[in-house]
Amino acid sequence: MPTVAEIMVAAFRRHGVTDVFGQSLPSAFFLAAEKAGIRQIPYRTENAGGAMADAFARVSNRIALVGAQNGPAATLLVPPLAEAMKASSPVIAIVQEVPVSQRGRNAFQEFDHVALFASCTKWVKQLDDPTRINDYVDMAVTIATTGRPGPVALLVPRDVLLMDVEQTEVTARTSQMGGFPLDRSRPDGARVVEAAKLLAEAVSPLIVAGGGVHLSGAVKALGQLQELSGIPVATTNMGKGAVSETHELSLGVIGNALGAKAPNYLTRPLVADADVVLFVGTRTNENGTDAWKLFPRDATYIHLDVDGVEIGRNYQAVRLVGDARLGLEDIIAELGKIDLTRRGQSRACAASRIALAKTAAAADVEQLRANQPSNKLTPQYVMSVLNDHLKADDIAVADASYSTLWMSNYLTAKSAGQRFISPRGLAGLGWGLPMAMGAQAAFPDKRVVCISGDGGYGHVWAEMEAAVRSNQPIVSVLLNNSILGFQKHAELNSFSEFTTAIPFSPVDHAAIARAVGAQASRVTTPAELETALKAAFSGSQFFLIEVITDADSYPAIAAWDSNPPDTIR
Repeated sequence: MPTVAEIMVAAFRRHGVTDVFGQSLPSAFFLAAEKAGIRQIPYRTENAGGAMADAFARVSNRIALVGAQNGPAATLLVPPLAEAMKASSPVIAIVQEVPVSQRGRNAFQEFDHVALFASCTKWVKQLDDPTRINDYVDMAVTIATTGRPGPVALLVPRDVLLMDVEQTEVTARTSQMGGFPLDRSRPDGARVVEAAKLLAEAVSPLIVAGGGVHLSGAVKALGQLQELSGIPVATTNMGKGAVSETHELSLGVIGNALGAKAPNYLTRPLVADADVVLFVGTRTNENGTDAWKLFPRDATYIHLDVDGVEIGRNYQAVRLVGDARLGLEDIIAELGKIDLTRRGQSRACAASRIALAKTAAAADVEQLRANQPSNKLTPQYVMSVLNDHLKADDIAVADASYSTLWMSNYLTAKSAGQRFISPRGLAGLGWGLPMAMGAQAAFPDKRVVCISGDGGYGHVWAEMEAAVRSNQPIVSVLLNNSILGFQKHAELNSFSEFTTAIPFSPVDHAAIARAVGAQASRVTTPAELETALKAAFSGSQFFLIEVITDADSYPAIAAWDSNPPDTIR
């Protein structure tokens, strides 16, 4: 008879699971998984393992599994599961529990995991009944992938995993629910008609695409709507890549990164002038809206999202509750019945304004490249050079804080659907490298480039060893300014001083990388940067490029325009 662990593994294989992130615990589960052909992708810390699973799910549109021991190991899964909850990633955490017979007796590392995970998952289930393991797994997968996707936690007692169970089901289970969205729903038809009419008759409409466009697989539909309607499309940080940023009607990323020195700053008037705004798959959160100041108060809003709670949270809107891809397809169908003369007339004007903004941005970047001092590299320069090497099917991953903004502002989405991953749910620092590892695990044949700062990298140095062990040829670009950059500049902006925790002692990250078997290069000049990028992009091993950067450089954060940190001494 099979054990509970073997039944669980078979159930997950039925749902298309081929990989699981882990550190060998729960042991019975991982031993059974490897025997069944499921690859274990190792992590060094559970925090990083959860982030790996999150990114794997985001780029693959499949559930991702991560395993952990009970007690302190389980508690380290809370932050990445909370990120997955906010970012709508269907991560399933398999957490070992103390044996049922020892429950409530202060067994080793016993903890109330149901309460622990209650706030950061869609569902928590303790698997005590060995005869219902298939039920539990199917429920977990269904809850993770249906509606708004999100994480779940399965708590499995150590003794239950080892139990032999007689299979009593009359009909073998064949359902496969590991992909998402599992159940697509259409928005109300009458409201779709209303939305299409508003878009057709608008003078200066705008579409804002969030991460839900990627999660829904709505990239193609969004591109069709952009072409048919002639409406400009902007994206949030998580929506970056939903449309090609080389398209004449693409504004790029907007929100808190749209400060006065942003490359696409001159597109800001197109946002301010919008009379009808269509939000697609976005939470309209603080960063995506520049603290809710970016969009005009008198505009009419339409919001398409699978989660009805998000619609109207910050902007009263025509409610289109449903799947992003189906909703966009329905809007396209309705627009096909309407006279779009006004849309054709306004397209040329919008395209012209966007072209002027992009021309000015290109000139600024060219000047930046020409005036780059040979001994003081700026992140802006590094990103512009990296952009030359990035191909349209590469995956870019960035850590939280400044790294996300450098990626959003200076790397170009060269094709619709290109993925740019960053922890924007809760924006936890240090998750850039493990997210890159998760993305690389999902697509081992794609190039994955990771952008991090030294502040975040200090959280996850150990994961370089795991990446080397897993033969992941990630290009890791580390911007080392020897400070907590965002924290320093935020404190200067708010208090005109900063605390003693800001500066770091010198760290040779390249030496750490070489010590764990990775390729590495320490860069201080433009020539060294170019040489290192060529070597990293042509290689097949993990390669760390540590770039010593100007500590005074900061991204174009709109909130700091009136009081720039570099003017405070």
